[in-house]
Amino acid sequence: MSRGMHVNHFVHCFLCRHFYITHDRDFPYGCRAMGFKSKRLPCMEVEESSGMDCAYYSPKDGGTQDRK
Repeated sequence: MSRGMHVNHFVHCFLCRHFYITHDRDFPYGCRAMGFKSKRLPCMEVEESSGMDCAYYSPKDGGTQDRK
């Protein structure tokens, strides 16, 4: 995998509305749309297993989110 490709995937998950940080030390990243947690970014797991980009990617809203 080229360095540029890795950077694109890093940004890809962090901009997706389904991505979340699990706070689980063993599996810190999660995807709500696909229902799994992983040691690596979910989009990297999806590409490795299917050879394709994530079909569930959905950009986050452009506005700021209120934290409660």
